[in-house]
Amino acid sequence: MRRKGLFSLIIRVLTTAIVLGIAAFFTPGFLITGGFGNLIAAAIFIGLFSWGAKTILGIRLSPFGAGASGYLITAMALYLAKYIVPGFTISVTGALIGALVLGIVDKVIPGRRFK
Repeated sequence: MRRKGLFSLIIRVLTTAIVLGIAAFFTPGFLITGGFGNLIAAAIFIGLFSWGAKTILGIRLSPFGAGASGYLITAMALYLAKYIVPGFTISVTGALIGALVLGIVDKVIPGRRFK
């Protein structure tokens, strides 16, 4: 059973990294340099931030999962990642637009990445 949970976690991190790459490509003011490793680091940070938000606030971290608060928390996670992840550059406007792009991709791609 533990093996299945670890596999699910790895798939979630990889999917989030790909979604972040898509969001960075389409969002002005949002740039991730340094390759896929930095995407993985950002996905892990956002996953930990998501877990903390869910634990403390009791909401799901998805731009559309919790309405305006979920959207703003996602934007905050993106903006704070610039201080933690090397090669992650984002402006406030980029974080707001990026959260919107993440929400759209989250709705299009089946599965739950932001739990």
